[in-house]
Amino acid sequence: MINNQRGQKILKILEMNPGIRVPELSESLGVSEATIRRDLDKLEDSGQVKRVHGGALLIEQGVYEPPVLLRIDELADEKRRIGRTAANLIQSGDSVFIGSGTTTLEVANNLKGKKNLAVVTNALTILNALAQLDGIQVISTGGLLRASELSFIGHISELALGEVRVDKVIIGIPAIDIEVGLTNDYLPEVMTDRAIINMAAELVVVADHSKFGKAASAYLAPIERIHTLVTDEKTDKVILEKMRQLGITIVIAEEMFTLDGV
Repeated sequence: MINNQRGQKILKILEMNPGIRVPELSESLGVSEATIRRDLDKLEDSGQVKRVHGGALLIEQGVYEPPVLLRIDELADEKRRIGRTAANLIQSGDSVFIGSGTTTLEVANNLKGKKNLAVVTNALTILNALAQLDGIQVISTGGLLRASELSFIGHISELALGEVRVDKVIIGIPAIDIEVGLTNDYLPEVMTDRAIINMAAELVVVADHSKFGKAASAYLAPIERIHTLVTDEKTDKVILEKMRQLGITIVIAEEMFTLDGV
């Protein structure tokens, strides 16, 4: 099997079995482990896999997300349930940072009735959702506007983030992988995202099932940085169990019912 054929075979195996390691690949393809490692290094150089200890993970293409206003209707029910559940983690008197995104917007939409709450945000959507609510003090970072996300990023935002303290940080992440960690697809935003993640010890990630098992181009933090994950019931149970074993609190968003039970 020539190198290109073997490389394509490796990609197919990784797609079917993300946890497979070098010895298994060596046995399956009938070549030495050294050859497999060289092949994986080449695939990493081409941006198709991410090398991890003992093997590699397939980097899914198309992690890029469309603009925030075009994502609102995607998995809307899951996002609403996740948002409502995450909002219940916020108590009156808390100070929280809420990041940009459609799922975090659902968190903000469920804060009505909270008292003496301070919310820091870099998202215009969050500012708009909270602007008229009594009992909530809203603090904007300002900065360079990223039009597609309606969020502020860059040096000015990062300086502002360093001047405030919060009890909890609540963010969405476009790509989450046990081995690779938390990643994003927009390189200019990386430093702002890292500043946000480091604002508080308690990091709450809100993410539907479509965000898992993916790795984007910009590394943000290891998976262990998450304190609490709020997700839906469709998220891979194996992934969730591995996260629990790392000490991460997992909260599954409950189904929403009307008064008629429908």
